[in-house]
Amino acid sequence: MHNDADHKILLSLRDWINTHAPQLGTPQAIRKFAAGQSNPSFLLECSNQSVVLRKKPDGELLASAHAVDREFRLISALQQTPVPVPQAIALCEDNSVMGSLFYLMSYEPGDIFWDPALPELAREHKADYYHFLVGTLAQLHSVDYQALGLSDFGKPGNYYARQLSRWSTQYQASATDVITDMDVLIQWLTSNMPDDDGESCIIHGDYRLDNVIFHAGQPSIRAVLDWELATLGHPMADLAYYLMALRLPRIGEIKGLQGEDLTALGIPDESALIAHYCRVRGVEQPRNWAFYLAFSFFRLAAILQGVYKRGLDGNASNERAIRMGKLVQPLAEMGRSLTI
Repeated sequence: MHNDADHKILLSLRDWINTHAPQLGTPQAIRKFAAGQSNPSFLLECSNQSVVLRKKPDGELLASAHAVDREFRLISALQQTPVPVPQAIALCEDNSVMGSLFYLMSYEPGDIFWDPALPELAREHKADYYHFLVGTLAQLHSVDYQALGLSDFGKPGNYYARQLSRWSTQYQASATDVITDMDVLIQWLTSNMPDDDGESCIIHGDYRLDNVIFHAGQPSIRAVLDWELATLGHPMADLAYYLMALRLPRIGEIKGLQGEDLTALGIPDESALIAHYCRVRGVEQPRNWAFYLAFSFFRLAAILQGVYKRGLDGNASNERAIRMGKLVQPLAEMGRSLTI
């Protein structure tokens, strides 16, 4: 049985789908995915095919936030590349249908993992999964975004200078305590900024284990999800952010592998994964790796400080936001430790 709200949504969607995606048939049921994306996502069951509906949250939003139309544009463009993404089906820019912008994409069932130790898998298979994750990122960074008509998808060049300025400002605006490690880290990043090497590619912005669906029982990726933070940027921003998982603590909101014996787990170490990425992309080992990694810790700490502040102000789901806030100090400490 549908509740009244669902019934209303399905009725509203019926006419729109009939016009814009008639191949799906009639919408019959809708349910929200539990996992906490900032863009609400729903499984929409239609008579011919089940699809995923991703929409902007309701209410007042920052102008550039939750840009589902950007996401739709990007996954539409990436259909022509080796990067595995869901099929982009249709974008709705008429707010009267669902209350805000939304798009439809194919539903891709498969395996999603939440713990980077991959406890569900046998030891001998784990390296294959890690190599596939890093190899897929290398494929994304090799895509010719100009050929896909995405030259205006972000600002090429000076990525780190712009990001450092943006996140330092955001952090200072949401700071609730003095965190000396964070202040020292910002100072070090400012003083040790590498020269702009002109590298620019599509970056995912939040590439991590649980944003990827694997083919069931296989170390190959069926779809990379959650492109909300994607832009044009420096490839090392994605790689360092992903490889932070090897250093993050085992506990808390963001599970990492700190203190684990990677060899015993069957998981490649940081240098092996960087080497694999460079092989797939055909590039040299990155110089300035300590900077890239330290910046990733800083950026994550700045983001979580913002979540914490919104939690204190009553604008985010409080309990989780407060727990996130407890990670800012240790993240700043880890970032600072890379600068010594």
